[in-house]
Amino acid sequence: MAEIELRRLRAFVTVVEEGNITRAAQRLFIQQPPLTRLLQALEEEFNVKLLQRYPRGVEPTEVGKVLYQEAKALLERSETLLATMQRATEGKQGNIRIGFTSSAALHAFVPNVLRRYREVYPMVTTQLEESGSTELLQGLVNRTLDVAFVRTPVLGMPELKIERILQEPMMVALPVGHPLAQGASNAVALKTLLNEGFILYRRPAGQGLYDAILAACYRAGFSPRIVQEAPRLTSCLSLVGAGLGVSIVPACMVRLGGDGVVYLPLAADAELHAPLYLAQRKEPTPRKDLTQRKETQASAMVNTFCELVKNQLEESR
Repeated sequence: MAEIELRRLRAFVTVVEEGNITRAAQRLFIQQPPLTRLLQALEEEFNVKLLQRYPRGVEPTEVGKVLYQEAKALLERSETLLATMQRATEGKQGNIRIGFTSSAALHAFVPNVLRRYREVYPMVTTQLEESGSTELLQGLVNRTLDVAFVRTPVLGMPELKIERILQEPMMVALPVGHPLAQGASNAVALKTLLNEGFILYRRPAGQGLYDAILAACYRAGFSPRIVQEAPRLTSCLSLVGAGLGVSIVPACMVRLGGDGVVYLPLAADAELHAPLYLAQRKEPTPRKDLTQRKETQASAMVNTFCELVKNQLEESR
């Protein structure tokens, strides 16, 4: 209903509750004549008598009693609607689509952030999607995702912005029967893997990790012999467990364990780490249309999510 109609209904409900036009005017912070005109306009609008006036006050007619109940419910609903829209504008209610890589999900930070976000913003529905970094970044560009935890920095995607939020060490994954895995717990120098067959996360899906491993091997003085590329890091571990080669994976993958797999730390001079990035779309150019308002509301939720991520990072340090 139009704002003037809501004003009339609010005036009518207040008069019925007070039973007196003077007291109702005081409660509404208006003069009595304007309040009387609001009531008269409402009766004219419905073409029915709504109030019975007496020397000491007013009472609703039978029709007025029906209107009072309906109007009160409508006013309560309008207040709820305004509060809902305010929460949506502030990014506290709505729907957010969050992507993450399989290795990101294994890092304790990511599930902790998702859990905390649901606690702080219970009225925001989260839709989660697991995929490779490349697919997740494309999802941001295509607007099927709002924010994503990825392992690969943005390349050739100027519409996206990305921030490294943390990095973790890399581990060597070896088959149980491998000589280096026989009771050893010391850090492995990368150059000792010179003659090994490497199983790596397929480059299109994990470009950042793939290129970082190759670069570290080159610094150690050799080019790795890649015997297999797998579509997922979990697949890499399965192949390692089958004895097909060795792999280098983020430390969080140790949580998976894996049959027939032993994990050993890399020597510090390898300078090899697995970064975790938070990616999102850049803010759109302001426009004054419905599309822009929808984008602004989505951006508000992304902003609250990113702010919570930063707060969690501070608390974890």
